[in-house]
Amino acid sequence: MTIDHKHELDQQDFLIKAAELLKAYVASSSDSSKPVVELACPEKLAAAFAAAGVPLKLDDHQAAAETSNELIAALQTTLKHSVRTSHPLFFNQLYARVEPVGVAADWAVAATNTNVHTYEVAPVFSLVEAALLDKVARVIGFRQHDGLLVPGGSISNTYALHLARFRKDPAVKTQGAAGGPVLVGFTSSHAHYSYEKAAHLTGLGTDNMVAVEADAQGQMLPHALEAAVAAARKQGKVPFFVGLTAGTTVTGGFDPIAAIAPIARRHSMWLHVDGSWGASLLLSPRHRGLLAGIQQADSVGWNAHKMLGLPSQCAAFVSRHPGVLQATNATHARYLFQPDKLHGEFDIGDKSIQCGRKADAFKWWLQWKAVGDAGLAARVEHNIELAEHVEACVAAAGGAFLMAVPRVAANVCFWYVPPSLRPFDPAAASPEQWAALGRVAPAIKARMQQAGDAMIGYQPLGQLPNFFRLVFANCVGVSRQQLQQLLQRIDQYGRDL
Repeated sequence: MTIDHKHELDQQDFLIKAAELLKAYVASSSDSSKPVVELACPEKLAAAFAAAGVPLKLDDHQAAAETSNELIAALQTTLKHSVRTSHPLFFNQLYARVEPVGVAADWAVAATNTNVHTYEVAPVFSLVEAALLDKVARVIGFRQHDGLLVPGGSISNTYALHLARFRKDPAVKTQGAAGGPVLVGFTSSHAHYSYEKAAHLTGLGTDNMVAVEADAQGQMLPHALEAAVAAARKQGKVPFFVGLTAGTTVTGGFDPIAAIAPIARRHSMWLHVDGSWGASLLLSPRHRGLLAGIQQADSVGWNAHKMLGLPSQCAAFVSRHPGVLQATNATHARYLFQPDKLHGEFDIGDKSIQCGRKADAFKWWLQWKAVGDAGLAARVEHNIELAEHVEACVAAAGGAFLMAVPRVAANVCFWYVPPSLRPFDPAAASPEQWAALGRVAPAIKARMQQAGDAMIGYQPLGQLPNFFRLVFANCVGVSRQQLQQLLQRIDQYGRDL
C-alpha cells in the first residue's frame, strides 16, 4: 500500500509548532504563580480532550487528523492537565525540576532515534556512555569497573541480584535453578520493594529475600544481619547477597556500608548498594560521609533523574568487577555482535538483558559538562540545606508540627497537628488520638490538590500513622521563604480538622 501524503497533515509544520509550544512550556514550568496541577477526575479529563476535538478513544477505523491544529490541541490539553513536576512546590516524589540542558539532550536522543547496543548504529552515544560510566565509577571509588545505563533503581537491583546469583552458582545460566543450592539474600525492612520483585522475577523466591531489622531512621542493624545469616545457614540455605540502601524512600536512611561490608565478605555475599536516591551525595564533600565504605560494594545503582534534575529515565548500574555483565548476560547474537566488523569491541548490547536501550547517558553527560562537579555538588547541598531548614521550622512551630522520624539527608517526615489535637504527646497519646492524627495528612493533601497547591507525599510507617514526607529532589529555584509559606498554608488548610 502506498502512503498518500496528500491526505495527511504536514508533519514538519506540526513539529515546528510543537517545538514552540514545548519550548514555552519548559520556560514556564518553574513559574510559581501557576498551579502545580489542574486536577480533574477521569471523566472531566476525558471531556477536556473531547472538547479540544481530540477524544481519548482511538476508533475502530480511526481517521487521520486533517490539520496540525488537532494535534496541537492534543498537546495543549496534555500539558494543561499534567502535573508540573518542575514547579517549585512539587515535592511528591523522588524526582523534580528537570533542567533545560537535560531536556535538550533528551530531545537530541529522540531526534537521533538510535539504539545503544552496537557502535555501528550509535557511535557517539556508545563512547559517551563509556565516558560517563568511567566518571561515575571514579566518584564511587572503584578502581576498575563494568556498567550500564539502566531505566532506574528497580532494574539496578534486579541486575545486582542476577549477577550475584551467577557468581555464586554459574550453572544457573545453562541449567536453571532446579537442583542447585537454595540461595538466600538480605535487605533491610526499609528497602525498596523492587528487591522483593527482583527475588520473584529471578526465581529466587520472595521467602528467600529476608528483611533485616532496621533502626528508627531506616538503617540496617549489622548485628541483626549477622543473626539473619546464621538463621538462614541453620535452615540449610546459602547466603549470597546483601542489598543495602543509600537513601531509603520514606525516611531517607543510609545503611552503614562500612560496618556491613566485612560481614558480606566473611560470608562470601555480593554487596549491592541501592543508591537510587542517595548516591548523589557522593558529589558533595560535606555529605559523602553518609556513604562511607561504598567503594567496597560489588555493585552500586545511582539514579541521576532523582536528585540531579535529569529527565527520567537516567540511571547507572556499576560493578567493580570488569567483565561481569558480559559473562552473566552474553548470548553472542550473530546478527548483531559480529566479531569481524569494524569497532565491534565497542559494542555494549550483549552485556544487557535488554536489546533496545535508549541513549540515556547523553543527558547525564551533557549536564555534567554544563555545570561541572561544583555545580552538581551545589545542587545536592542546596537540597539538604532546605531539608535542614524545614526541620528547624518544624522544631520551632510550638507543637503545630512534629517530626515523625529523625531527618536524614533530604527527607523530612512530619505531622501537622491541628488545634483540636494539641498538645500532642506521642508518648501519652491514646489510640483514638493517633487514629485522628493519621487522618490529617490525607485530608490536607486533598485540599491542596484541589487548590493546585504544593504536592507532598504522605504514608504510614510501621505503627506510625500517616505523616507528610517532604523530599528535596533538585531544588533549583526553591527558596526558604517558599517553604516557610508552604508550612503556613498547611496550617491554614488543617486548622479546622
